[in-house]
Amino acid sequence: MVIGKSINRVDAIDKVLGRAKFTEDLIPANALVGRVMHSTIANGLVKTIDTSKALLMDGVIKVVSCFDVPNIQFPTAGHPWSLDESHQDVRDRKILNQRVRHYGDCIAAVLAKDEIIAARAIAALNVEYEEYPVLLDPAAALESEADAIHLEYPDNILKKTNYTDGDWQAAVHQEGLLQLKKKYLTVPVQHCHIENPVCFAYMEGDRIVVVSSTQIPHIVRRVVSQALGIPLGRIRVIKPYVGGGFGNKQDVIYEPLAAYLTMVAGGHCVCLNMSREETFSSSRTRHGMEFYLHSWVDRKGNLAARYVKGVSNQGGYASHGHTVLANAISGYRNLYHQQAIRQEAVTVYTNICSGGAMRAYGIPQINFAMESHMDDLAQKLCIDPIDFRKRNMMRVGDVDPGTGIICHSNGLEECLNVGKSYIDWQKKRELYREQSGDIRRGVGMAIFSYKTGAYPSAMEIGSARVILNQDGSVQVQMGATEIGQGADTVFSQMAAETIGIEPDQVHVISTQDTDTTPFDTGAYGSRQSYVSGAALKQTCLLFLERIFCYAAERWGCNSIDLDLRKGMLQSKVTGQTVVSLKQLAMNAFYSREHAMHITAESSYQCKDNTYALGCCFAEIEVDIRLGRIKILDIVNVHDSGRIINPMLAKAQVHGGMAMGLGYALSEQMLYNREGKLLNGNFLDYKLPTAMDIPPLQVRFVETYDPSSPYGNKSLGEPPVIPVAAAVRNALLCATGVAIDQLPMNPPCLIKAFQAAGLI
Repeated sequence: MVIGKSINRVDAIDKVLGRAKFTEDLIPANALVGRVMHSTIANGLVKTIDTSKALLMDGVIKVVSCFDVPNIQFPTAGHPWSLDESHQDVRDRKILNQRVRHYGDCIAAVLAKDEIIAARAIAALNVEYEEYPVLLDPAAALESEADAIHLEYPDNILKKTNYTDGDWQAAVHQEGLLQLKKKYLTVPVQHCHIENPVCFAYMEGDRIVVVSSTQIPHIVRRVVSQALGIPLGRIRVIKPYVGGGFGNKQDVIYEPLAAYLTMVAGGHCVCLNMSREETFSSSRTRHGMEFYLHSWVDRKGNLAARYVKGVSNQGGYASHGHTVLANAISGYRNLYHQQAIRQEAVTVYTNICSGGAMRAYGIPQINFAMESHMDDLAQKLCIDPIDFRKRNMMRVGDVDPGTGIICHSNGLEECLNVGKSYIDWQKKRELYREQSGDIRRGVGMAIFSYKTGAYPSAMEIGSARVILNQDGSVQVQMGATEIGQGADTVFSQMAAETIGIEPDQVHVISTQDTDTTPFDTGAYGSRQSYVSGAALKQTCLLFLERIFCYAAERWGCNSIDLDLRKGMLQSKVTGQTVVSLKQLAMNAFYSREHAMHITAESSYQCKDNTYALGCCFAEIEVDIRLGRIKILDIVNVHDSGRIINPMLAKAQVHGGMAMGLGYALSEQMLYNREGKLLNGNFLDYKLPTAMDIPPLQVRFVETYDPSSPYGNKSLGEPPVIPVAAAVRNALLCATGVAIDQLPMNPPCLIKAFQAAGLI
C-alpha cells in the first residue's frame, strides 16, 4: 500500500538544493525588460500620454500606451470557458486601459534593454488625466451619481442574485422564536506568495511562447488568444516550478501584455516581472465582504429560518466576479439545517484593487460571519456552542437544494469530539466563565464545510498520460499543476498504488507545456486530487490493461488472470510470477516480433462533488489594555476523507492555519481617500512571521468518500477557513465582547473594549 504513507516530496531535493527552475531562472540573458506604467489616480480617464522624453533615452526600444493596444475586452478569471454565453466570465479589461478604474491600473508599458533604463523611461512618461470621484466601498459606489466605473454596469452592480428555499412565512411566524440580527465585516487582504507573478514571451515563427508562473497554463493560453484576437493554436504556454499562488495566479495578469510586447519587438524575448509593490496594488486580492445575518431559532436550539445578505467589494475589474460571493452564500446555506432560508448576494464595482480567487474562495469571509453568529446565538440561548452546532449541522446524505451536491461522507461530529477533548473544552469553559482584570483567557471553536472541486458551477475535467520506460519505470504527465502544494507527490503515490509499482519508479513531469501536456483546467478549488486524481486512476487502469494484453500476446498467458505487484506480473490464480515489468518493457521496446511503445492517455469529466468538513479549537489570552490576543493553543481537526500522504497533509494544514491567523489578527489592505494603497509591501503590511505563529496542532478523522478515486476529499484550502471565527469566539468567551469585523488587531479591540466599559 502506497496510499496513506508519508513519502518525501518528489521535488524536495531539487528545491532544497536550489536546482528547481522557476520562471525567473529561465529568462534568456538577452531578454528585453518590460515595465508597466501604473495610473496615479483611482478613477478617471487617460487623456494623453507624452512619450517623447522616454523614446529619446538610450536603451529604450519601444513605448506602447493604452491608445496602441488592440481594442479588445477580455476576461482574466482562471475558469474553464462556458459555451453558454450567459455564464461566461466578464470581459471588462484590455491589455492596457485608457479608462482608469483603480490606483495602479495598467495604462502604458516600455520596452528597454535593462531594468534601470525601463524604470527611468516610466518616470519620463507624462500623463494627463480626467479625474472622477473615487469610490472605495460598495456603499459609495451604489450611491454615486457620477459616471459608472463600467458603462455596461450603470449602477456599479456587477451582478445580483437571490435564492429562497422552504416555506418562509411558516418558518418565521412560529410561536416562541428568538431572533438575532447582526452585521459582520471582512476586509481585503493579499495572497503574499513568495514568488511574485512573472512571465516572459517570445516568438517561434508566427507562434507566441509564453512562460509564466501560473496555476492555469491551459486557461492562460485561451485568454491570451482572446486578448490578442489571434488563433489559440498560435499560442504556447509553459509553466515551470511555481513559488506559491494561493489563487492569485489563478488569474491572467501580465501574460497577454507580454505576448503583445514580443509581437511589437519582432519576436524578441520580453520579460515582465512584477515587484512586490505591484503585486499588492495591481494583481488580485481576497474580497472584502459585508454580511447581514438574521436568524430565527426556537428555545431548544433548532434553526427555524435564516436570512443572509452578502455585499462584495469587487474592485475595479470583474476577475472572478460574482462567483466568489455566490460560493460564499452557498457555503452559508449548506453547513446547517433550517426550515427556510433567504439569500441575497450583491457584487459591486469600486475603485480598489480587483478581488479574485484566494484560498477557499469566499468561504473564509462567510465562515467568519456565520460561525461568529452561531456563537452569538448560542450565547443568547444559553446553550453550549458545540451542542448548538451538533443539533443543526450537516449530516451524511444531505443534499444542497441549490447545487444538488450530496454529502457522501461525514466525520464532522467525530472532528468536534476530537477537538473538544484536545482543548479540554468543558473544564476551560467553566474555568473562564467569570473573569476580571486586564489579562483574561478563553476557548472558542468554529466548524466548516468546503466543496471538492467546482462542479456543478463549472465544468470539471482532468487528463493524464502514462508512458512505460525501458527500465520498467513510468513517466506520468499531468495537466494538473504543482504550485507548491505537493500535488505531484500525491500523483506519484496514486500512480504507484494503481499500477502496482514503487513510488520511486514513478517519474512525474512537474512542468506543464500546452503543446504537449494533456488538458486540465489547473490548480484551484482543492480539485486536483479529486478530479485529476480520477483521471490519473482511469489512465493507470488503461495502462495496466495494455501491459496485460502485451504480456498475454508475448508470453501466452491470459490477460484477465494477471496482476501487477511490486513491479512483477503475477498470476491471480497461482501467484506465480510471469515476468517482471522491467523485462516486459525491454521486450516491448526491442522485440523483433512484438515491439510497441506502451502508453495510455485519457481524460475524465467529473460530474460529482463532495464536502470536506472539520473544525478549529483555539485557546487565547487577551491583554485588554493593550488590545492584544496571544494564541495559547490551537488545533484544526479535518475530515478530508482518506489521507493520501499524512506528512504533506499536515504541512498543508499548518500553512492554512498560519494564513488564517494572519487573516484573524493583523492583515488588512489600507487605502487613502484617493484610493492609493498605503501598505503595499512586507514592511507595512502586517503579515505574521515565524515569530508570530504559535505551535500548530493537527488531527485527522479519516472517512472514505465513495465519490472520489481513492476516498479522498479536499484539503488544500479548508485549513484557512475556521481559524478567524474560532479565535473570535475564544475572545467572546474571555471577555464577553463580540467582535464582528476583521482583523481583530489592537485598534479594533481597544475600541470595542472601551465601548463595553472594560477600559
